[in-house]
Amino acid sequence: MRRRFAGILGLSILIASASALGAPAALKPFERGSWQRVLRSHAGRPTLVHFWGVTCGPCKIELPLLGQFVKDHPEIDVVTISADLVPNLSAATQSMLDKAGLSSTENFIFGDGFVERLRFEIDPAWQGDIPRTMLISRDGTIATIEGSAEITDLEKWSAEQISTH
Repeated sequence: MRRRFAGILGLSILIASASALGAPAALKPFERGSWQRVLRSHAGRPTLVHFWGVTCGPCKIELPLLGQFVKDHPEIDVVTISADLVPNLSAATQSMLDKAGLSSTENFIFGDGFVERLRFEIDPAWQGDIPRTMLISRDGTIATIEGSAEITDLEKWSAEQISTH
């Protein structure tokens, strides 16, 4: 009986481990120095960085549109950063990303209680308003869209990035 229980337990652990391998990447903590790492890891590639939050009303509308943009534009790197000022809950954040079709992108969640420092590192003028989208061209030029981004503007920017390469 004990062997059977141990066998079933071992098999259950093995199955859980195997299914975890196919699971989407977990949220990464966005902490001091993360912004520079994001810029370095995407250098030379057009990259869209979207700051959003679970409690942000416009974000709930914008995320699924961004998910469709990701499907339509695989040549554009997309990074999302949950920058909510209320307690950032990983489960709710991941759920929204999954529903929007963004679980395959590089996803972060503010992981430092001193959010002012994180915002200052990204843009010293940023006061914390979300949604906020930063479009980073191949040459590192950054254009910022404060508030909701129009998908037509993202489409235009994407076309410019592809045509210049």
